[in-house]
Amino acid sequence: MDYRVFQIDEKDNVATALTEIPKGATAEIIGEAEMHEIYAVDAIPVGHKIALRDIQKDEPIVKYGVVIGSANADIGRGTWVHLHVMHSNYDERSSHLDAVTGAPKDTKYE
Repeated sequence: MDYRVFQIDEKDNVATALTEIPKGATAEIIGEAEMHEIYAVDAIPVGHKIALRDIQKDEPIVKYGVVIGSANADIGRGTWVHLHVMHSNYDERSSHLDAVTGAPKDTKYE
């Protein structure tokens, strides 16, 4: 396969894209994975997370075997997991940034 994601710990419910993954592509899962591949419902930018299973709103997002945040919406398997669908436990400011550009949404420049 040309596309790959890395599941760091067997408890993780997300994996990290090692390559850019186009919407509709199937990616190989490497690392501590029980599954061998995943279908990308969304385009997944390199370095970003993909949901390995359905994650319900308010459910923990687990990466590195630890909770890194929580879902602020239902997240389907194969979906891009980033600031638009999760709240980070480590970066309070991240919930106020645009998911694509990183620009602040809570600051007005005049």
